[in-house]
Amino acid sequence: MNTVEKATTLRDLHQAPEILRVVNVWDAISAKVVADLPETRAIATAGHSIAASHGYPDGGMPLQVALDAVEIIVGATELPVSADLDDGYADPAETIRRAIGIGVVGANVEDRLKPFDESVANVRAMVAAAEAEGVPFQLNARTDAIARGTGPLSERLPEAIKRGKAFLEAGASLVFIPGLMDRDSVEQVVAELGRNTVSVIGLPGALTAAEYEALGIARISYGPLTQRVALLALQDLAKDLYGSGVIPADLPALN
Repeated sequence: MNTVEKATTLRDLHQAPEILRVVNVWDAISAKVVADLPETRAIATAGHSIAASHGYPDGGMPLQVALDAVEIIVGATELPVSADLDDGYADPAETIRRAIGIGVVGANVEDRLKPFDESVANVRAMVAAAEAEGVPFQLNARTDAIARGTGPLSERLPEAIKRGKAFLEAGASLVFIPGLMDRDSVEQVVAELGRNTVSVIGLPGALTAAEYEALGIARISYGPLTQRVALLALQDLAKDLYGSGVIPADLPALN
């Protein structure tokens, strides 16, 4: 598939009745291991995980480092790749243009609770940049109204809905709302924004993917949690090897 075909495929997956489950990856081999599973329909990168792999804090990775890492992931799979591009960096529109240039067909971009008008303008600029490239790019516009906001959820949720509506009106494909974890909140958001317009992150204590699907959520991802599970397995193995352990005889050659 070429870039346009991959973007169209990702769009169709977002609009399908079934929730799109994307298991976040951070390098070529994690992408290959996930992509080789028959259930995998698309690949999503985790910016936090890529940053950690390169020695940067979450949100502190230079743009070129991020794009170079994502380009390697795109080259490791034939599936559509959606990239975590933090807040879009200094020029979000140019970041999207460069991402499309390396074969990325969707992206998460955070508002980090920047002023409302600035956040909406950034979404509009990113959508325009993708349109100029002739790609039905899947912008998963993230609002941090719940995750970074203050006060009770009853005050943060309306701000998430307000920003979500504006992002969709500005041309975003989806609105990504981290922290949307309980049934009542999901029902409120979907009632206001519509079915198949919202994506979430699967966190401990959140609803299951099937429950989110029944409520009309389009996509669920898992951010840095997938890397944390992998790192825990590595740490547990190291502890065992420092003791009396040996490498398991039935270990598959995944790399």
